Amino acid sequence: MNAHLQPTGSAYFIAPETASVESHTLSILVDNEPGVLARVIGLFSGRGYNIESLTVSETEHEAHLSRITIVTRGTPSVLEQIKTQLERIVPVHRVVDLTVRARELGQERPIEREVALVKVTGSGEMRAETLRLADAFQAKVVDATVDHFIFEITGKSSKIDQFVAIMKPLGLNEICRTGIAAMNRGSQGM
Repeated sequence: MNAHLQPTGSAYFIAPETASVESHTLSILVDNEPGVLARVIGLFSGRGYNIESLTVSETEHEAHLSRITIVTRGTPSVLEQIKTQLERIVPVHRVVDLTVRARELGQERPIEREVALVKVTGSGEMRAETLRLADAFQAKVVDATVDHFIFEITGKSSKIDQFVAIMKPLGLNEICRTGIAAMNRGSQGM
């Protein structure tokens, strides 16, 4: 076996070196029943695939359907393999690679948003600067005392990363992020 194709404990070693690793957003429509999320996650962990972001929520109450949004990285062949394996899980109704679909529609990426709660502690001049910068990022104050603020910020993950980086020297104390919610532009559904 070639040295560059040695197993690493991850499925990523299967792809040739020339294939580039990309980040993709997958949307998975599943039955809302116990154990489904564990089966989907088990597929990833059992094959050494990493999940960068995971969100899940019931989206069609009457039909008892939930939508799982997963951001993962891999070569095109690995991503296709993940999609194919997900489609084989019985309670999975549909798997859409939103990144591929966006490209088919002539767009760079699907619409992706994330929500974060960010706690910043501080006093005096730092409080005024914290509020000024939060306003520039359109972050909303959802809780405040004389020694802290909790901001709610919504946007692309890169915007939230930038906000967190700016808040670090001002007294960043705690962060809670939801993970990415995503869908493609246009009138067509999943």
